[in-house]
Amino acid sequence: MAKLWGGRFQKETDQLVDDFHSSISFDCRLYKYDITGSMAHAQMLARVGVIAPGEAEAIVAGLQQILDDIEAGRVEFSVTAEDIHMNVEQMLIERIGEVGKKLHTARSRNDQVALDVRMYLRDEIDAATTLLADLTGTLLDLAEKHTATVMPGYTHLQRAQPITLAHHLLAYCQMLNRDTDRLADCRRRVNVMPLGAGALAGTTFPLDREYVARELGFAGVTENSLDAVSDRDFAVEFCAAASLIMMHLSRFCEEIILWSTAEFGFIELDDAYSTGSSMMPQKKNPDVAELIRGKSGRVFGDLSTLLTMLKGLPLAYNKDMQEDKEALFDAVDTVKKCLQAFRPMVATMRVKDNNMAQAARGGFTNATDLADYLVQRGIAFREAHEIVGRAVAYCLEHQKSLEELSLEEYHQFSPAIEAGVYQAIDIARCVEGRSVTGGPAPTAVQEAIRAARERLKV
Repeated sequence: MAKLWGGRFQKETDQLVDDFHSSISFDCRLYKYDITGSMAHAQMLARVGVIAPGEAEAIVAGLQQILDDIEAGRVEFSVTAEDIHMNVEQMLIERIGEVGKKLHTARSRNDQVALDVRMYLRDEIDAATTLLADLTGTLLDLAEKHTATVMPGYTHLQRAQPITLAHHLLAYCQMLNRDTDRLADCRRRVNVMPLGAGALAGTTFPLDREYVARELGFAGVTENSLDAVSDRDFAVEFCAAASLIMMHLSRFCEEIILWSTAEFGFIELDDAYSTGSSMMPQKKNPDVAELIRGKSGRVFGDLSTLLTMLKGLPLAYNKDMQEDKEALFDAVDTVKKCLQAFRPMVATMRVKDNNMAQAARGGFTNATDLADYLVQRGIAFREAHEIVGRAVAYCLEHQKSLEELSLEEYHQFSPAIEAGVYQAIDIARCVEGRSVTGGPAPTAVQEAIRAARERLKV
C-alpha cells in the first residue's frame, strides 16, 4: 500500500520499520474520535470555502459509513497504514475517491492526534468520575449502617483511640472527593481544542477553529500552535490523578486484607470476591484486594513513563510522543477496572461488629480520655499524661484494663480521680464525646454523611 506521505521517498520503508513504526495495534481505540473530529473538520472546510459543500457532504457520509463498519466489526486495520488517522483516511479515499484526499487539507497528524486523545480522555474522565461517585455512594450506604459500630482507630498500626466504622469509611470518602475534584480540574485543561495548529505553525487557510470547537463540545481553542501539538501535560495530569486514586484504593485494600485475617477478624469478604488455594482447602484469600493493591504500581509506572518520555523533548512534535498512548490507555483501563471491582467487594463484605467493639475495648484506647478527665479536674495535660502512663503500666503488670481498676487503685496515681471516671472512660461515651466537626461521634458522622450525599448531587 502506498504511503499517503510517500511522495518525497524513492523506496519503500522496510517491513521491520513498518512494524516498529505502526501504532494501529493500540491507537485503533481512538477511531470514533478520529472520525468525529474529521467530520467537523470537513464541515468547517466547506463553511470557510476551502472545499465545496458537496465535497464535505461526501466526506462526512463516507466517514459515517466507515464508523458504522468499524463498530459492526467489518473493518480490518492495516499495519502499513501506520495509525488510526491514516487507516481512516486510506479507507475514505478507497470508498469515495479523489475527494477523500481533500480531507487532510489544513491539518496534520500532529494536531489530529492531539485532538483525538483529548476527546478520548474527556470521555474517560467522565466515566472514571461516575465510578468514583458510585463507590462514594456505596461507602456512604455502608457508613449509615455503622454510625454506632465502635472500632479501634490506629496510628503506627497500634490501637490508639476508639472511633466508628462509619468515621473510618468517611475518611476514604474524603479521599475520593479529592480524586473527583482533581479529575474535574484535569478535564478543564483537557477540554481545549488543538485542531488548526497544523504540524506546528498553523496554516494559511482561513480556518474557523471556534466552529470546530463548538461542534466537538470544547470550551475553547489552544492559543499557541507549537504548544498545541507538543502538549501532553493533560495526559500526565490524568495519570497523576489516576495514581492518587490507585494509592487510595491500595491503602483501603491493605486494611481490608488485614481486617479479613483471623488475627483481626473485623470483616469477612463475600465468596464471590474471594479465591481459594489450589493446595490448602481451608484458605479464603482476599485476592481482589491484593490485585488492586498490586496494580497501583502499574499506574505509577504509567505516570513515570509519560514524564520520562516528555522530559527531554524539544518543541514541537517528536515521534517519541507516540509512546504516550499505551501508558495513558493502560492507566485509564486499570483505574476503571479497579474501581469497578472494588465497589462490589466492599458492598458485600460482612462486618463483624462484636470483634471490632472488643478490639476497641482492648489496647487502652480510652487512655487519652482518662487524661482528658484529669485535665477537667484541674490537672495540667502533661502531668495527666504522665499519671495515665503509670496507670497503664500498672494495668499491664496486673493484666487489667483501665475500666477494671478500682478507685483505690486509681488513687495510687491521683487523688483527683473519683467515681465519675468510669463514665468518662466508657468506650461508647468516648466516641460520643468527640462531636467536633469532622469527629467520630454519631451526630458528627451523620452530619458528614448528609453533607457528602449533598455533594454527590452536584
